[in-house]
Formats: sequence, C-alpha cells, structure tokens
Amino acid sequence: MNEVLNDPLVQSFISSFFAGEINLATGIVWLGIAIGFSILGGAIGGILLAGKDLGYRLAAMIGGLFGPAAIIPATVLGLIVIAIN
Repeated sequence: MNEVLNDPLVQSFISSFFAGEINLATGIVWLGIAIGFSILGGAIGGILLAGKDLGYRLAAMIGGLFGPAAIIPATVLGLIVIAIN
C-alpha cells in the first residue's frame, strides 16, 4: 500500500484532484461520482413517485436506471466547459 501511495503518478492525481484541476483522470473520477449519486437519486425518486403503484423494489430499479440518463450528458458537458475555462 505504501508503494501505491508514494507513486509519483498517484501523488500527482491526488494533488490535482484535491486542487480542483480537471484533466482526463479527474474527469473520469468526477463522472463516476456523479453516476453513483444519480443512481441513488433516481432510485429514491422512483420510490417516492411510483412506490405504491409498482412496488418499491421495481420502482427503485427503474428509477436507478433512468436517473443517469439525464446526468451523464450534463456532467460530461459541464466538465468540458470547466476544463476549457
């Protein structure tokens, strides 16, 4: 574990990630974080909107699938705009 944390590439990634710099590696990590939150938010929204009608598990699965449909393009576009500036 020490070798991984002391690797210059990992050190560079960690410092650029926490400094808020957007490059390919940090963009992919931010996209992954956004996808995770969108799945969670979509599942919660599905439960709240259609939990009683469809059943809570089915509504959560459908919401979790439809949640990232809007977030992924918006996140990619936002990261591109931030990286350009």
